[in-house]
Parts: sequence; C-alpha cells; structure tokens
Amino acid sequence: MKHGFIKVAAVTPDIRVADTAFNAGQICGAIEKAAGEGARVIVLPELCLSAYTCGDLFLQQSLLASCQEQLLGIADFTKGIDGLVFVGLPYRHGGGLFNVAAAICGGRVLAFVPKSYIPSHGEFYEARHFTPGNKETDYVNFGGREVPFGTRILFQAREMEELVIGCEICEDLWVPQPPSVTLAGAGASLIVNLSASNETIGKDAYRELLVKSASARLLAGYVYTSAGEGESTQDLVFGGHNLIAENGIILSQAKCFENRMVTAEIDLQRLLSERRRMTTFETGKNDGYLTIPFSIRMEETVLTRKFAPLPFVPDDEKERKERCEEILSIQSYGLKKRLQHAGCERAVLGISGGLDSTLALLVTVRAFDLLGLPRRNILAVTMPCFGTTDRTYDNACKLTATLGASLREIDIREAVSVHFRDIGQNMEKHDVTYENAQARERTQILMDLANQVNGMVVGTGDMSELALGWATYNGDHMSMYGVNAGVPKTLVRHLVQYCADTCTEEALSGVLLDVLATPVSPELLPPVDGVISQKTEDLVGPYELHDFFLYYMLRWGFEPDKIYRIAREAFGGKYEDGVILKWMRTFYRRFFSQQFKRSCLPDGPKVGSVALSPRGDLRMPSDACGTLWLLQIENLKEDEDKKGKRKKRNETKEKDRNYQSKRK
Repeated sequence: MKHGFIKVAAVTPDIRVADTAFNAGQICGAIEKAAGEGARVIVLPELCLSAYTCGDLFLQQSLLASCQEQLLGIADFTKGIDGLVFVGLPYRHGGGLFNVAAAICGGRVLAFVPKSYIPSHGEFYEARHFTPGNKETDYVNFGGREVPFGTRILFQAREMEELVIGCEICEDLWVPQPPSVTLAGAGASLIVNLSASNETIGKDAYRELLVKSASARLLAGYVYTSAGEGESTQDLVFGGHNLIAENGIILSQAKCFENRMVTAEIDLQRLLSERRRMTTFETGKNDGYLTIPFSIRMEETVLTRKFAPLPFVPDDEKERKERCEEILSIQSYGLKKRLQHAGCERAVLGISGGLDSTLALLVTVRAFDLLGLPRRNILAVTMPCFGTTDRTYDNACKLTATLGASLREIDIREAVSVHFRDIGQNMEKHDVTYENAQARERTQILMDLANQVNGMVVGTGDMSELALGWATYNGDHMSMYGVNAGVPKTLVRHLVQYCADTCTEEALSGVLLDVLATPVSPELLPPVDGVISQKTEDLVGPYELHDFFLYYMLRWGFEPDKIYRIAREAFGGKYEDGVILKWMRTFYRRFFSQQFKRSCLPDGPKVGSVALSPRGDLRMPSDACGTLWLLQIENLKEDEDKKGKRKKRNETKEKDRNYQSKRK
C-alpha cells in the first residue's frame, strides 16, 4: 500500500444455479486465490452465491435461507484473509427482497449494499423479484449483529486514508445518473461493481466504454466483475467480462467466456492528485453517507502494472502516429494565428542541424502552407561559430534547401571574438561566458533580421530544456513565438521521425534521419577532430530520465521516493539505482533554481497535459526553494548506500562460508 498503490481483483468463479453450498466453496476458493496474489479488495459477481439466473426460485424460502447461512460461512472463512471482499446474494429485509452486495472483512459482514436500479426491460425482469435499494441507511440483524443496510455506505481503510470504496451493482452503471457519481462526490476513490451482464453482439465493447468513461469522469478506480460460465443458458449467455480501470485507462480485463480472475494495482495517490487539480470536481458531499472503517495490513504492494519509460510518447505505433500529426497541427496552427494577427508574412529562425531547430522549421513550413505563403519567405539562418561541425552545418543547409525555405549564413566567429575583446574574456577560457556569448549573439542577429524583413522570430527550444533551464537567458531562451515550448525532448525525436517516415521526398527523409542520428549538443565548445565534443546528455543527464521525472512530478505531484520507485520499474535495469538518483537530484536542483527563466517565457502553444507556461499551467514563484525535495533524494541515497553495504557484507560472508566449506 506504500505510495498509494492498492491491489484489487475481479473474480468470476464457476458456479451452479441454486447450489449455494457449491457456490460458497467456489467463492471461498476464489477469495483465497485472489488474496494469495496480494489483492486487498476482492470483488465477485452479482448474486453469485445463488446465481443470477434463478428466476422464480428467488421466491423460495429455502434458497434465501441457504444464501444467508452460506454467507455466514464465507464470512467466517475471511478471518484469515487480509482485505475487503464483496459478494453478491439475494437478501430478505423488511418484507422485500433485495439484490445486495455483502461487504466482508476479518470474519464479519460489515454492511449490505442493495442495488439501486432494478431493470425490467428487454431480457431483464428483476422487478418481478427485487425491490430498489433504500437511500437512507438502516440496520438488519445478521449473525447476531446489527449490520448497516443501504446504498449510501462507504468503506474506508484505517491504515490507508486514500482508500475509500463505494459499491454499485450492474444496472446502476448503465443509468443516466449512476450511484457512483454521488459516491465519488462523497469521497469514494474506488468504485466496485458486482454485475451479471449477459453477452450480445458488441456489448463487450460498450461495457468497456462505460467502465472507462466512469473511471475517467469520477477520477476513480473502477472494478467491474461479471457473471460467467455456470449461469443458466436457457435464454442468456454470460461471459465473465471482468474489467479494472483507472482514470479512463483499462489496467486489466478478462476475455469473455474465460471465467478468470484479473488483478491490477490502482494508484490512489495519482487519482487524488488529479481530483485536487480539477477544481470543478466537487468532493465532501457526504451528507447522509455512513463511512465504515476496515483494516488491512500495511505492506509494500508488489507492482505488476507497467510504467512506460517514455510517458509522453504512446507505445502503440498507430496511436503514436496520430499523436504526432495532432501535435504538429497544434504547433502549426498556433504559429499561423500568431503570424496572421501580427500581419507578418515572413518568419526568421536559427537553423543548427539539430533536432529542435529541425522541428521548428518543419512546423513553420506547415504554417506557411496553411497561410498560402511562399516557403521562400521563411528565412533560416545558420550561424557557425567555434563549436559548429561539418555534419550539423551540412544538415542545416540541406534541410533548408529541400523544404524550399531561404537560407542565410552568417559566421559569428569574428563578432563573438570582438565581443570577448570588449569585455575582457580570454578566448582560451571555455567557461559559461564563452558558451552563452555565442547563443546571445545568435539571438541578437535573428531579432535584427526579423526587423529588417518585417518578420517574426520563431523559437526552437523545447520543454525539457525549459524544465532544466538548459537555455541561455536572453539567448535561445528568447523568441517571438516558441513553437516547441510544449514539446518534451523525447517527443521531439518522434515528431521528427514521423516527418521522416511520412514525407514523400527521399532527400528530405535522408536529412531528417541523419539529424536524428546526430548527438544532441549546443555545439558551443570546439569540436575534437571535427566531431562534436559537447554532448548535452553527458552534462545534464539522459533526457528520457528527465522527461520521466518531469511527467510524474508536475502532472501527478508525486514525491521523489515514489518517482524513484516507478523509474526503477520503468527502466528495467537500463540504469543503475545510483545513476537514477544522481540525475534525479540534478533534475530537481535545476528545476527549482531555473524557474526565473520560465517566468518570462515567450508565448507558445500547449500541446499536452504538462506545460511550463507561467500564464497557464505552472504558477510557480521564481524563488521557490527545492530543499524539501532534495532532502528526500538525499535520504533515498543514504538508504540505498546502506542496502549496498549490507549486500556487500552478506556477499563477503557467503564467500567466507564457501571458502571454509572447501577447506573442510
């Protein structure tokens, strides 16, 4: 349960119609299996203790009495089970018959939650037997105890305050205003649904859509368990279509007609972080709701869910291509509007032969095509200096030519050298002044050229650089419109790759592919034997790590120790633990110290759920202190160092034992 993860299970046992003793045995076996796999919330189908397809047998006293008797046995079985279990059964109360979910924990039935909406349409005729659930909570005597009975009941773990569970039953999800809406408003972070949804053509896809949309709309986890094989097939067939969703994403689901268990870890911290962010999500409306506490043993949940190492980049190829096309459209239409509004028919940008300026030029070309302006009105300026290599220079020239833009070369070596003489900078001293003076000289040239041609300077810097402050203040940090400001470096690469894959010109594709193969570098230090000597990722760390940290820190508000944990899962041994911690420390240190650069960013389009604009997503003071976050990383490092020492001592002891054994 550490870091807000809770493992849940949706289980469809094999049952027999009206054979309550057999069904109880199957239910207990399913509970034991799910608990053995670490599930702490276990959900079984609607009316599974009797079977959903009993028909008029629901009017038989023998069946109803046996269900209550078997439920006592199931409850007793859970004395050794760590978790909360939901089991469906018919239950008599106050002269009516109810379709209920029994919530069981630690050998006791905590509550009965009745079904709110009783269908009597199409193939369903539940109204023949069942009564809609009561909203006001009352009590029933079960097993010698007074047990709450009603639809407005929540279950909260004492040891994990984020875990608040609400329950609805089958049809409740399919109505215009499901009970889960008010349950979530009252604080439920996880909704369970005990269902018996029969299979018809296309119904599984619609059911999946319902579960996904419910979890997205409610910003909740959703566990949907459906009846399966074992139900009567007299008129209907049930497929056991079990689903587990989190905020619109299906984490796990069973194929129809397999009667199996599915499990997943719900990230409650992630859900509650999103609720806090969404100020229109109203919570705390728990008037009339009864919250029942229950206990689970606190332990670190073993994670089986996958974490994409590139959270900004879709894994699925089709989705990735669609995402790339959408982003390019957002960028180009944003620039199109800005050019129209300013009355500019020309654009100026620096072209270096690197990824960012390549993407910016591709976007600018799209914008000019949308405006019906000639591409020659785009002035791409290459400004070689002390660190420029032949490879990047050639790619800059070829790219401009193949796209039909105008190219201008302005060698800035002499201008920068004169500037160094004026300020007393030693040419042999390759410090930050040596580097930044080149970047500022380039920006000055671009701004002045824009004035000359009545154009607009298009910025090339990406979001990852802005997060790290890896930009020269009033140098490449500045432009008149930053088209890449919302695009992280890992996504820049895929956008350029997409353009290379989809363009129809072989020459253009060849240039783009070579740009992709070139190491990322600002090229501000002299090359060695004509090869780039300054590689960005050697200096600030791998961008895939920084983008990972950025996504989970800014999008979800996770603490460093949780990000570290899932980074280890995501990168699967690609980076040693110490390397992850090293670059994580760099990320947080730079993110907090460089906010002043982001506080005065030029305009640029937001393209995803994470953005750094001070006018939009990130209202962060420039002088915010990062000590709290950095201290957590130091503590993590100390813990890892201790583990390393213990491991080394144990290895030494093992070697000694082996040596002594051989001597004997």
